[in-house]
Amino acid sequence: MNIPDSYTNGEYFRINPTWDVEDSPWKARQIHKIIRRNNLHPKSICEVGCGAGEILKQLQIILNDNCEFSGYEISPQAYNLCLNKTNSHLNFILKDFMLEEDVHYDVLLLIDLIEHLEDYFTYLRNIKNKSDYKIFHIPLEFFALAAIFHRFSLNQRNKVGHLHSFSKDIIIQTLKDMDYEIIDYFYTPGYSLGHNYGIKDKLVKLPRKYLFPLNNDLTVRIFGGYSLMVLAR
Repeated sequence: MNIPDSYTNGEYFRINPTWDVEDSPWKARQIHKIIRRNNLHPKSICEVGCGAGEILKQLQIILNDNCEFSGYEISPQAYNLCLNKTNSHLNFILKDFMLEEDVHYDVLLLIDLIEHLEDYFTYLRNIKNKSDYKIFHIPLEFFALAAIFHRFSLNQRNKVGHLHSFSKDIIIQTLKDMDYEIIDYFYTPGYSLGHNYGIKDKLVKLPRKYLFPLNNDLTVRIFGGYSLMVLAR
């Protein structure tokens, strides 16, 4: 699979026909959590790489205010899934957000996106001035068990197009190196969504759950299963 082209030629849609829409209500709640605990009241929210558009739809339901929502997507197949979600305060654009010049939003969402990008450094530089705040959600796939069971990283690359693996420290330092101000961050337990990834994944759910309160950083570095939600500007 040619990963960069797979989003526009339909190959990614063939392998992932739901575009993970079933996880969207949970992701919307995590986004709302970081918005609420930092007392943000955005009037415009844009998601880059919005997929099927369900995260924005769910977030609109949660916020229930006069906020304008926009979603950008490069995949025609995903964009078609968005169209029935459009309303007076929610719209979708079939376009590469990098090509937009005169846009600005209160909050820009990059949810499970940058691990798919060949050159995420250029992307992060390009979007920096296009919003007041950025909310990132990034899977933490640089962990000890992933190194032991090498098929994990290959599967993430071949099935869902993850070109890069991150740890919490790598994410935070990368954003700081690019002059982003880190306002807040927290782990999100993606492993709890109930996907069936096989026996190995089932076996590590218990240590992920019960060791995390004792030492969250160490648990994530060893067992994985978490992502990082980051608010920056």
